Amino acid sequence: MAMVCLTFFITGTNAQQVASNPAKLSMGKVEPYEMQVTYNKTSHLIFPSAIRYVDLGSEYLIAGKAEDAENVLRIKASVKDFEEETNFSVITDDGRFYNFNTVYNPYPLVLNYDLLTMQKVSDRENGNDVLFEELGGNSPLLAGLLMETIYKRNKRNIHHIESKSDGIEFLLKGIYVHDGKFYVHTELQNKSHVPFDIDFVKFKVVDRKVAKRTVIQEKEIIPVRNFYPKEKIKDLSTQQQIFLLDKFTFGKDKILKIEISEKNGSRGQILKVKNKDLIHASMVFENR
Repeated sequence: MAMVCLTFFITGTNAQQVASNPAKLSMGKVEPYEMQVTYNKTSHLIFPSAIRYVDLGSEYLIAGKAEDAENVLRIKASVKDFEEETNFSVITDDGRFYNFNTVYNPYPLVLNYDLLTMQKVSDRENGNDVLFEELGGNSPLLAGLLMETIYKRNKRNIHHIESKSDGIEFLLKGIYVHDGKFYVHTELQNKSHVPFDIDFVKFKVVDRKVAKRTVIQEKEIIPVRNFYPKEKIKDLSTQQQIFLLDKFTFGKDKILKIEISEKNGSRGQILKVKNKDLIHASMVFENR
């Protein structure tokens, strides 16, 4: 009798735990946005950051990123008058996860949405951040805030590394470190009357002294993230750039070259950084 009672007690306890799981999950649920789509018109969603992943809940929907606009998603119904509710999800480069419950309406009241203004305060407070492998488990939102902090503070900690010619001046303003990542702060000053279009910015570790007829040994460091508003620096204007890099060091016989190239031009500049400049990186919130 005791064994039978014990068995009923354990079974009842397990049933209660299973029943309580949905309630526990609801505490961490991501509230969906409600959206209507139609067949004859396309809806557009503007996200605060570049779109990284899209998953459609059913074949009733078709979607794709807008050309030359990494943060705009176009979506519409693939069939007319579907009756079942469906959904789709989006992950953006800043680590945000969005979910949309979608129904068909031949005449939607709204076609275009700006997610920056729609984003709920509770979402920002509660997180729902997606962690990307290249950030080593760090929050993309935190990485973005750190880059934005460096950008807005606009402080110059390094004064001896710069390159200038043809009315263009390229400066290394600071190197910061946080949780095993480097944040490199540069600035390009266009003191000419000709706009400067950025083609690319490359980071390479190269031999400090290279003898003639010797193969140059170099290793490119690919930035994990970058933060700068525009690729065109207008005449007589200045723009900062923030780059997030994985941790690395190099020997005394090497240097780090930071190269900025001009699209359809020859006014590119190169900064040369020694290992001692790298290992003396500041904390983001440290006063130097």
